[in-house]
Amino acid sequence: MAEALVSIALEQLAPFILQQARGGISLIVGSKQEVEKLQSNFRAIQAVLADAENRQVKENTVRDWLDKLKDVSYDIDDVLDEWNTKFLKLQIKRAKHASKPLKKVCSLVLRYLSCKPLVMRYEIAVNIKDLRRKLDIIVMERERFQFRTIVEGSKEVERPMTTSFIDLKEVRGRDNDRNSLVDLLLSQSSHQPALPIISIVGMGGIGKTTLARLVFNDNKVNTHFDKKIWVCVSEPFDELRIAKAILESLTSSPSQLVELETVMQSIRRKIEGKKFLLVLDDVWTENSENWENLKHTLNCGSLESRILVTTRKENVANAVGTTNIISLGILPEKECWSLFCQLAFSGKTYREFEEIGKKIVKKCKGLPLAVKTLGSLLRFKRKFEEWESILNSEIWELKEVEQKIFPPLLFSYYDLSSILKKCFSYCAIFPKDYEIQKDVLIKLWMAQGYLRSEANKDMELVGEEYFETLAMRSFFQDFQKEEYDIDIHSCKMHDIVHDFAQFLTQNECYTIEVDGRGEIELESSYVKVRHSMIKIQGGASFPSSIYTRNTFLRSLVVDCNYDPDLKIVLSKLIDQFTCLRSLSLCMCSIEEIPVEIKKLIHLRYLDLSWNENIKELPETLCGLYNLQTLEISGCENIKKLPQGIGNLINLRHLLKSGIDSISYMPKSLERLTGLRTLERFVISEGNYGSEECCVECLKNFKHLRVFGIKALGNLRDVDEVKGIELNNKKNLRALHADFEGRMNEEQNQQLLEELQPHPNLEILGLQNYSGNTISPNWMMSLTKLRSLFIWDCVNCEHLPRLGKLSALEILWMEGMKSVKRVGNEFLGIESDATPSSSSIIAFPKLKFLCFWDMKEWEEWNYGSPKRGDEDIPVMPSLQTLKLVSCPKLKSLPDHLHQMTALKKEIYDCPLLQRTENP
Repeated sequence: MAEALVSIALEQLAPFILQQARGGISLIVGSKQEVEKLQSNFRAIQAVLADAENRQVKENTVRDWLDKLKDVSYDIDDVLDEWNTKFLKLQIKRAKHASKPLKKVCSLVLRYLSCKPLVMRYEIAVNIKDLRRKLDIIVMERERFQFRTIVEGSKEVERPMTTSFIDLKEVRGRDNDRNSLVDLLLSQSSHQPALPIISIVGMGGIGKTTLARLVFNDNKVNTHFDKKIWVCVSEPFDELRIAKAILESLTSSPSQLVELETVMQSIRRKIEGKKFLLVLDDVWTENSENWENLKHTLNCGSLESRILVTTRKENVANAVGTTNIISLGILPEKECWSLFCQLAFSGKTYREFEEIGKKIVKKCKGLPLAVKTLGSLLRFKRKFEEWESILNSEIWELKEVEQKIFPPLLFSYYDLSSILKKCFSYCAIFPKDYEIQKDVLIKLWMAQGYLRSEANKDMELVGEEYFETLAMRSFFQDFQKEEYDIDIHSCKMHDIVHDFAQFLTQNECYTIEVDGRGEIELESSYVKVRHSMIKIQGGASFPSSIYTRNTFLRSLVVDCNYDPDLKIVLSKLIDQFTCLRSLSLCMCSIEEIPVEIKKLIHLRYLDLSWNENIKELPETLCGLYNLQTLEISGCENIKKLPQGIGNLINLRHLLKSGIDSISYMPKSLERLTGLRTLERFVISEGNYGSEECCVECLKNFKHLRVFGIKALGNLRDVDEVKGIELNNKKNLRALHADFEGRMNEEQNQQLLEELQPHPNLEILGLQNYSGNTISPNWMMSLTKLRSLFIWDCVNCEHLPRLGKLSALEILWMEGMKSVKRVGNEFLGIESDATPSSSSIIAFPKLKFLCFWDMKEWEEWNYGSPKRGDEDIPVMPSLQTLKLVSCPKLKSLPDHLHQMTALKKEIYDCPLLQRTENP
């Protein structure tokens, strides 16, 4: 981790020196030499950091030395970032008003910096001198450790051709345990206790949670129990948090209750007389008194209810009153080898590695997590010496340090590049069992400076690759997709992996859970906390309950548990944490963004989403010149964006989905040509004149990857849409077009034709289109289109001919209220298809198909589409069919009945439900 911080500091120092040289700036006499000395010291330290990182696991003194180095690295980053921000501010100010070329403006700025803000230049110079002295001491201390200089080669990862990560679909060697556990959950006996408790006991990494998840999702279990509840307990045991988690699972909505007794009463009402299965995963407490209130409440369920506990300790199983223990043993060697081969060899045969591979597998001692971790690592090693190095490493001899060191994880961790180590260790900010959103994680990495553009790849794409690399190395698991999404949405970390990340970041990353009964303490021992997540359980006063002397926090993520009574006074927060790079306050009931927001000059990531009471964004927010992401989704009372938003020249993601209240785009938005995400560009009804951003300016937004445009029908002329030049935006991957406005049906059809995107498009959404057909000439050219969403196109009488879209995986059709019949035309197949059409498959890759709110739809029948004398395959890859609110639909096509593995979700379709479920 220190390696990454030193690299970031060196990257900041180089342009700082160059900036002064080119502009003739001298902070104060001797400052240039101070900066060069800093640079020299960092380079000297950088040479031995690989050895220091390796030794910190066993040597606390080395860890202490690295902690001091990290502190100085963070501080120098803050000082240089402050300088660069003020320099940028002056550039923007001069360029905005000057008629001279930018080069001359920059010269004026440099002269201004040299002559005017003497106090600012003096303060920064003093800080640099102080930090140089601290670094001198660290360099001298380095000598007593006698670190070795390790020259490391490139750590590029070989990427698989077919998948970007490994997510095992099969669990090996647990069939007997699974069958026994299912039998215990479903069994009935007149002699059983009131509420049977079954415990899965086994060491960390043995597969307890995996086994519990297997039976939790078992078909027999699903049909047997009325209610299923899953709660991750972990440490510390918090009775209120666990009770609220149970209630939220039962109600499928956040709980606003704050008193334990009230929560318990609500649980009782929900489960009384019902058969429920409650899984309490990762339990540690050995104090039986912690369970009394909960057990008493849960006893009101049916006699067939069950509690399933997973724990590493048999004492815990006894403390909770276990009636049956399943002691999970190690995985048989044969199954370990099978799992290892799947990961390490990717289904190929490498005879030369077989013997040494089996020796490495033996070292894993039957632990599935160990096998999975090493198999994932060795998948990218094709030199015998690399395998031999792992087999003979002294890491195997390390004793566990507070059960947080796991040798296979150390192998994988040491094999990462310095930046990837930092990206992984940053995940310690999240609590155990936390659902980590991939896109948010990448933006947080970016805000901390861990991502750099590489070889014509945006930082976001680099972040995607980093995430996939960590996933391939088994640092992430439990990958989740939305049912209508094609990409990974979120993941989790195994609890041992999480323990390992926290070990690496002792006192640097902090997760704090607050229940309103005490102060929040953000200071720990002698190392400054840099990254923190605060989970607030109902009723906590925030941030007035914060007590801290630490003003160096760089990440703050607040999880308010959807508590509407919580009122965050943001101005108090800002005053304390002026070094923040990322601030997430989603759903925190914020009512106002104070003008003091301008103090957060280092801020790169700001998430204010779903704070519905925010009515406006202050103009001072536009002074956050480093801001990369502004997330305001769901802030539905914001009426307009600030006029000065164009000053945020580093902004890359302006996310505004879920905001229908904004009626126009301010003129200065035209300057944000670096945007990668602009989810809602609003075309007004023409009432804002010179204050409004013109549509034509969008042609300059060449980097857009996600773009949404609202109220296309308000354009003055159809030809205006040509000015956006979507067909030239080769980076565009997702497009959402809303045709709401004053244009008629014929004009809508012309708009759709002129909207032609680049063929690289992967996701397309069309909404409020009033034409009677959806058949633009460019539709079939979208050979990479994977998801298509069509909403509220109420005049369309026929579905578009989509069956030939070769890459389409997800199709969602909603609100097509004029459609009465769906036939062969939907498949994109001519009624007289001939043998020459030998390659025809209708919807070859479609996996998810949804029809929703189709009020007039009566008939769905393809007949028997043929290719000569042979049937044409239709939707051979379909996995899920969802039908909602189609009251007149009578039956499904025959071929869907023949797909026995097809998952059908049918709601509010009375005629169809009668035939499908007689």
